Amino acid sequence: MGELDGVWNVRRTGGALPPLYGVRKRIHGTEGETLFGPVPVSFDVRGLELRYRPPLAGLVDVLERDGDSYRGRTRVLGREIGTFELRRSGMTEDVKSQLVKHIDEAHAMEQNVLRMLDGMIATSDDPQVIDMLEHHRTQTQTHAYRMRERLEAHGAAPSVVRQAGGILQALAKLPLDMVRSEKAGRNARDGYATEHLEIASYELLLRIADRAGDEQTAVTAREIIAEEREMADFIAAHWDLFAEASLREAGVAV
Repeated sequence: MGELDGVWNVRRTGGALPPLYGVRKRIHGTEGETLFGPVPVSFDVRGLELRYRPPLAGLVDVLERDGDSYRGRTRVLGREIGTFELRRSGMTEDVKSQLVKHIDEAHAMEQNVLRMLDGMIATSDDPQVIDMLEHHRTQTQTHAYRMRERLEAHGAAPSVVRQAGGILQALAKLPLDMVRSEKAGRNARDGYATEHLEIASYELLLRIADRAGDEQTAVTAREIIAEEREMADFIAAHWDLFAEASLREAGVAV
């Protein structure tokens, strides 16, 4: 782990820099990003220099250690335009409590999704669909394990039941009766909705982890989001297949 790894709060100290309220820098190894809007601005880390990538090529933050924090000078094409301070983002007990709650809900959510996938696999007959569902079931088991690891890292254990969680309430509202007719299309519909519910859950967890300075949870959430999007994209690419299977199950000639 590099000395700059983690999440840093930024405070303007002088020059022509704009107000930096709520601005943070997230650094991991040789790369990082400045977070001050909807789109992060990426940079490469070279020692104590943060060299921004296009479209901000030529912009460089030069850092100097000052105890537990860093003083920074922002340069554009070699000309200094302002100064700032970096302080490592701390995790208060209130923030930690919220972070643990969201990790716990994500863990419980994955347990529910595992049960849903079992039902979808049992009621599917297309080999390609079954292969993808089984692959995603393995991913989901890993997601649950990784969330449990993050809970343990914060000295917590999974709740036996988190029925109060909004995520689980939303999952419970999905029509997941596996004895219904027209299983293929409805399973695909419910699976697609569930994937996007999971994506939304991890997007929120990612941002809470960022604000808590929990880089490992943030990295884990990003990786899981990518796998959830992969599954959602697979379903989206096969709507015709699911529609035809649904019509066949209903006894409609296609």
